[in-house]
Amino acid sequence: MRLRVADQSALAAFYERVVGLRELDRDDGVVALGVEGGEPLVELLAAPGAPPRPARSPGLFHLALLVPGRADLARALRRVADAGWRLTGASDHLVSEALYLRDPEGNGIELYRDRARDEWRRIGDEIEMATLPLDLESLLSEPGGDEPAAAMPDGTTMGHVHLEVGDLTAAEPFYSGELGMDVVVRSYPGALFLSYGGYHHHVGLNTWQAAGSPPPPEGSLGLAHYELRGEGAAERELTDPAGNTVRVLPGQL
Repeated sequence: MRLRVADQSALAAFYERVVGLRELDRDDGVVALGVEGGEPLVELLAAPGAPPRPARSPGLFHLALLVPGRADLARALRRVADAGWRLTGASDHLVSEALYLRDPEGNGIELYRDRARDEWRRIGDEIEMATLPLDLESLLSEPGGDEPAAAMPDGTTMGHVHLEVGDLTAAEPFYSGELGMDVVVRSYPGALFLSYGGYHHHVGLNTWQAAGSPPPPEGSLGLAHYELRGEGAAERELTDPAGNTVRVLPGQL
């Protein structure tokens, strides 16, 4: 995922100190961050003169970094707290447990861990998801959760991306038709969740703040593009009806 940012140095420091990513590369105005020895997860494109994304316009709701286990999420919570940063939320989604925060330029971030797939419940043809309060005391008492961890662990991935769009009816044919994703949850108010391979979601869409709004001006701060990988997929770049750019790449999600 690539973000256009006004203050690249400040954001790179935030993603290292608070989130626990590490700088992997710096080239042509882009700082690439990820887990040491792995592929970039977040790229920061320096764009100091870019216009801000208008309030209530489509764009990034949050990027979501998936950690391997519950103890890793507990250590992430301690890292955020030790850095003096505040969460914007903490939720139990039944399929996962998640922490939410924003970077210094307002980009949303989710740090989460999945429950085992055999614990996911279904209602008809949908995966059951909810937004319930996360028991932080239980999370912090997870065995191994109190071990120091300045960095995100091996195995951390970009689990999903959640986008704000102006119209779900317009967005659904793009994601389910053009990109061939399956709708896994459509009963959540004002939102739609889609995935490949039965996952709870690789893409979330909502109209909670951007309903009826046009795309932001081209080149605005915030989301530049995100990536989706699929077996046998041909490499291409597309823009959804809300103006969000996706790069489709071959490979496994």
